[in-house]
Amino acid sequence: MANQHGDFIWYELLTRDADAAARFYGAVVGWQERPAEGSDRGYRVFGIRGVDVGGLMPFPAGAESAGMRPTWLGYVAVDDVDETASEIVRAGGTQHMPPTDIPGVGRFAMLADPQGVMLYVMRGAMDGTSTAFDQSRPGHCHWNELSTSDPAAALAFYTARFGWTKGGAMPMGEMGDYQFIDHGGRTIGAVMRRTPDGPPPAWTFYFGVEDIDGAAKAVSGNGGTIHYGPAEVPGGMFIVVATDPQGGLFGLVGPRRA
Repeated sequence: MANQHGDFIWYELLTRDADAAARFYGAVVGWQERPAEGSDRGYRVFGIRGVDVGGLMPFPAGAESAGMRPTWLGYVAVDDVDETASEIVRAGGTQHMPPTDIPGVGRFAMLADPQGVMLYVMRGAMDGTSTAFDQSRPGHCHWNELSTSDPAAALAFYTARFGWTKGGAMPMGEMGDYQFIDHGGRTIGAVMRRTPDGPPPAWTFYFGVEDIDGAAKAVSGNGGTIHYGPAEVPGGMFIVVATDPQGGLFGLVGPRRA
């Protein structure tokens, strides 16, 4: 079955050192990387067990001097890229890259929500199903977490654009609720208020691993920095929040084997 409007279908790392990033995530998550066919911008594809799950790309020229930091971005499937991009701008968002065709791949646009969080919207050229988000497979994304300056406004924005719905919530004291978001009959992530002294508003994507302690050791042993965890979360799983050696923020989720 093809992906629905509102599904996360791809994850992409923009970084200043693509070779070092490929080695790091290979050690931590177990991804293999290969050049993307036909790309003239150094784009690479991350895969695991023969399935493509994400991409890796060096900063475009001038991006770092303009203030871009290494970051993970998510792609959301939409029925009509041009219409969704226009809706996002009308709703207070920003267009960073206009709707553009990639021959044989699809049409996409880079935008930001009203709180400044960047994302892509995309309509694939074929009706295949992406499994980049698959909570049952290690190496795939298991959780999409938005940390933002205005959770209520962000929820209203995303539910209106992508058809997501509010699920349950966990109280977090002065931080407010950790609000789950549902789509297509499953919980795909959550929205929370960013900490005042934390990173700017952003999505954090949690990738599944088979052994959280082994993955945490691989983060530290390969030049990354752990900011939180391993910590238990509901369901008996454990999470880690970390940055890679270039400063890209990401999460890991998996069981504790020891």
